[in-house]
Amino acid sequence: MFPLRDINPALHRPIAVMLILLVNAGAWTLVQGFGQDLPLARSLCEYALIPGELLGLAPVGTVIPVSPNFACQLEGDASAWTLVTHMFLHGGWFHIIGNMWFLWVFGDNVEDAMGPLRFVAFYVLCGLAAAAAQIASDPGAAVPMVGASGAIGGVMGAYARLYPRTQVITLIFLGFYWTTVAIPAFAMLGYWFFIQLISGLPALGSASGGVAFWAHVGGFLAGVLLIGPMHRPDYLIRRAQQMERRFFDSRHF
Repeated sequence: MFPLRDINPALHRPIAVMLILLVNAGAWTLVQGFGQDLPLARSLCEYALIPGELLGLAPVGTVIPVSPNFACQLEGDASAWTLVTHMFLHGGWFHIIGNMWFLWVFGDNVEDAMGPLRFVAFYVLCGLAAAAAQIASDPGAAVPMVGASGAIGGVMGAYARLYPRTQVITLIFLGFYWTTVAIPAFAMLGYWFFIQLISGLPALGSASGGVAFWAHVGGFLAGVLLIGPMHRPDYLIRRAQQMERRFFDSRHF
C-alpha cells in the first residue's frame, strides 16, 4: 500500500516540513552527489550511524563494503553526531523520494497540531528514538544506517493518534492489478507498523544489511507517545473551529 494523499487539509503552511525537505534534498545534492558512487560512499563512511563503531563493539580496522568499488574502514573514532546526521542522508533515489513523499503526505497535519518549532524538535526526537531502537536490536552491527524513515515513522505514529479516522487515498497493488481506495488512517498506518514489526523479528541480532525495521518501529512508537505532551491543545481546538467554519461556509455558498 502506498499513500497518495489524505483528505485532511492543512490550515497553515507547513514551514517545518518544507525546511526538512530542503535539508534532505540539500544533503542528497551537496553531500551525496545525487547518489554518485564516490560521494555516496564517502557520506556513508563519514556521516552514517554505525552502531558497533559508536559503542566501541566493532573491532578497529573492520572493513565494510558500501558499494562494488568502495568500502569503509572503522577507525574507532565515531562521533555521536552520527545519531543526527544519519537521518538526513539516504541510500538511493527511491529511498529519498519515498521518505520525502510520506513526510509530505502526513507531516503538514502533525505540524498543524504543534507549530513549526515544536515539530522540528519532535522530528529529531523521533529520529533519535528510532536510532536507539535500531542500535538495541543489534548493538554490535557494523552496517552503516542512513535515512529519515525512523523520524518519519514518528510523524506517522503521531498522525495515527491525532487523526485516526481521516481517510487516506491509498494505492494498492495486487499482482498485476492496482487500484486506489480510501482507508482510515489508523488502518493504513497500523498495517504499515505491523509489517515493520513482523519484518524486524528475523533481523534481531543480525548484522546483515537491509531495511532498518526496528528504527521504523521505534520511531512510530516514539511518535505515538511524544505527540501527547508535545502537541498544543489550543492549536487543535482552533483547527477544529476553522474546519467547522469551512464546512459551514461550503454548505451555504
